[in-house]
Amino acid sequence: MSSAAITLVSRLQIWKTILSVCIEERLVYRVDFALGTLMRFLPIVTQIFLWGAIFDATQRATLAGYSYPDFVAYYLLTMIGRAFSSMPGLASGIARQIRQGEIKKYLIQPVDMIGFLLLSRMAHKLVYYLVAFLPFALVFYLCGDFFPAAPPLETWAAFVLSLVLAFLLGFFIEATLGMIGFWFLEVSSLLFVYMLLSFFLSGHMFPLDMLKGVRLWGDFTVYSLVQALPLQYLAYFPSAVFLGKVRGPELVQGMLIQAAWTALFILACRAAYYRGLKRYSAYGG
Repeated sequence: MSSAAITLVSRLQIWKTILSVCIEERLVYRVDFALGTLMRFLPIVTQIFLWGAIFDATQRATLAGYSYPDFVAYYLLTMIGRAFSSMPGLASGIARQIRQGEIKKYLIQPVDMIGFLLLSRMAHKLVYYLVAFLPFALVFYLCGDFFPAAPPLETWAAFVLSLVLAFLLGFFIEATLGMIGFWFLEVSSLLFVYMLLSFFLSGHMFPLDMLKGVRLWGDFTVYSLVQALPLQYLAYFPSAVFLGKVRGPELVQGMLIQAAWTALFILACRAAYYRGLKRYSAYGG
């Protein structure tokens, strides 16, 4: 066996060990996932009544191409998308480790910092969905009438792939933001702005299609601006895929753009990390 193959096998063994340890750790103290997930879905009751009142008041069958059941189904699906793509505490945690000098442990051990954090988040999501499966199943069962007929197999495949890419995109966006800690001691204000924009422009609050008629200047709309940002791929795009709002060539194009944004932020995160290490100084034991 060549030295390159031996190195690859050793690295895979390290990654497997890290992932298994992270999963075991979360299984021990995160049994609150089930209750927390159920409580997260309770606001859907408010959304159901809210959109029902809007449709009754406007006397319209659809809004931006969405019927009343579509809105409820969309809101539930965005919660799944956000559960994949949201990375609470990741960017602030990276910035804190840089500020306090904790990242030096990654410099003296054969463990890549970004790889370790990625595996840790993978373990977090795996345990989250393992424990929270029943609350998810209960809520979707109770709201089953709001969903259209089961989509075809290719739509399911595209939906799952978009969720995986949403996870990677969400991770590397926040990790890249956390790397700013190499240059600034405090990044909390920047992270607050990002979280605020992400909450609205990812489509978590409402389908982004509704922004098509909102003009900024001339023929340029808010929707055009949103289309130029990667945030829509964190929640809106996977939901639109499942509901059949994105099909054919548009679906293929959307998947390629989502993959391109993911690759771009992987490179940006790596570049920020290596450039940051060149100016990083650590003191103490």
